[in-house]
Amino acid sequence: MGLDELGAELDRRLEAADAALAADYPGDRGLRQPVHTVYVPADRYDDHTVADWGTQARTALAGHDLAAVLGVSAEVYRRMAAKLEREPIEDLRIDFEDGYGNRPDAEEDAAVVAAARVVPQTPYYGLRVKSLEAPTRRRAIRTLDLFVREGGVREGFVVTLPKVTSVEQVSAFVYVLETLESAYGIPELKFEIQVETPQAILGADGTALIARMLKAGGARVTGLHYGTYDYSASLGVAAAYQSMEHPVADHAKDVMQLAAAGTGVFVSDGSTNVLPVGSGAQAAWELHFRLVRRSLARGIYQGWDMHPAQLPTRFLATYLFYREGFEQAAVRLRAYLGDGSSGYLDEPATAVALAGFVLRGLDCGAIDAAEIDAAIGVELPELAKLARRP
Repeated sequence: MGLDELGAELDRRLEAADAALAADYPGDRGLRQPVHTVYVPADRYDDHTVADWGTQARTALAGHDLAAVLGVSAEVYRRMAAKLEREPIEDLRIDFEDGYGNRPDAEEDAAVVAAARVVPQTPYYGLRVKSLEAPTRRRAIRTLDLFVREGGVREGFVVTLPKVTSVEQVSAFVYVLETLESAYGIPELKFEIQVETPQAILGADGTALIARMLKAGGARVTGLHYGTYDYSASLGVAAAYQSMEHPVADHAKDVMQLAAAGTGVFVSDGSTNVLPVGSGAQAAWELHFRLVRRSLARGIYQGWDMHPAQLPTRFLATYLFYREGFEQAAVRLRAYLGDGSSGYLDEPATAVALAGFVLRGLDCGAIDAAEIDAAIGVELPELAKLARRP
């Protein structure tokens, strides 16, 4: 058998595997990932919410020299302040679950209608409905149906499905979304899986169910969100030790990252319930700043913010991360593209990561296009191609 015949035989034998790989791991979707998701209880959400969060964040800074406390430059602080003015929230979730609680149907219905009529001017937004566990599943689909019926869906809309415990729940939710699309003639609805239960990480059969959940949700699943406190509590971690950096949290997020790698699905860290308010504000800011930096260093580029005063440290930590790393990334990319030496022997996979890092910095406002052009000397489409973004 000649090499051509051998190659053709290998193509035949591997055809199904090649197709499965392309379908299951399509790679980067070419979309901006928000740096955070802000959760607002539905009864506190209105057309002033986004602006109010920016105002409250700026007010919280009064009387504090946060730049000095955290050791950030004037440039990083300036960008943070501008962000609070321009776009204080990148992704907003109107919460009908834990942040809202169980209410009479008439009361929740009224809140849903009110929310559907106020679409936030944020890149991404959506609902967190109640879970598909037996006690709450009917309320979950009633809320989503009413929101869609009232015209609350536009570009950037996503639904968060909490407390997922089985692959079957994901498949059932896909059926719910298909039913609503057919009934109301709307485009395909997307959703996130919230990882808050041990069953999502390890099933009774010993398999990592979160990978199977992604398979069941297909292209509709846009994100995996870690739920710090539900998950930690479900493993018996005492309240005082429940944290984004507890070992059980790191294990869960490691599994989430492994399951999502190559799929184009965003992974988000959870939240901290230590709020920057009152006499403990500075300590809480220092903690939040450190936790955000820790997530970024671990390759998790998104997290939850639960209070307006957390926005300054979200953006300060994020901007510092990208600006600190930009100079070296630019030198290494320039050398990889054949212009100079960086002292690193970077391979294609690392070049993809370097280009992705720079583009993430551009997406969130930490880096400007002019800085990229000056430091790397490459057009943005070429950089996106290097990062394997569609």
